[in-house]
Amino acid sequence: MIKAVLMDFGGTVDTDGIHWMRMFEQAYSMLAPHVTADALRDAYVRTERTLGTGGIIGPDFTFRDTLKTKIGLQKSILDAGENAGIDAEAILDLCYGRVCDNIGRVSRPAIERLHRDYRLCLVTNFYGNMHRVLTEFGLDPFFESVIESSCVGVRKPDPEIFRLGVSALGLEPAAVVAVGDSAGKDIIPAQAAGCRTVWLSGSAWDNTGCRPDAVIGSLAELPDAIGRLHQ
Repeated sequence: MIKAVLMDFGGTVDTDGIHWMRMFEQAYSMLAPHVTADALRDAYVRTERTLGTGGIIGPDFTFRDTLKTKIGLQKSILDAGENAGIDAEAILDLCYGRVCDNIGRVSRPAIERLHRDYRLCLVTNFYGNMHRVLTEFGLDPFFESVIESSCVGVRKPDPEIFRLGVSALGLEPAAVVAVGDSAGKDIIPAQAAGCRTVWLSGSAWDNTGCRPDAVIGSLAELPDAIGRLHQ
């Protein structure tokens, strides 16, 4: 009997299955078409590594603040090469607007439906400000626990972060479904922790070796997909 859901945030709740590299590719192609794909990928990877060292994103940062910081770091890298001249504010407005629209139109309604029947826990690689982000988007009432990598000292794809989520709920892993957009960081390690899984395929970044219990193309499909797992 499924009693709870562990949900990923980045690439799942915020973008409904679109990896953030894809989000940036779309934004830059519209607003900074002179930036090459290789240069953008390099700036994206280097920015994520920089943020992963900690101390840059504060616990009071909103999602918009976090995104602004990321795009600012990308701009500094691009400006140092041959891809200078991006309008960071315009890219921020476009990306943040898409996230707000997606959460309001897709993610929040799906999470509200899930909350009626299941206990919810967020399990995410993030920067220590997830509680502030959930409040920003009005999602905080739905999650009874938040397991955030920078706060617990373990990151996906380590299965231990999913075990922490299961433990926070006080349940057996078999009673929990994990949902995420990444095969390597969500589905495979959650299975290793003993959970059942639903893969949000979207525009997936990776899908190697992914054998989930169910596959969905949008979070809007998630409540019904979990319901079918009971059958």
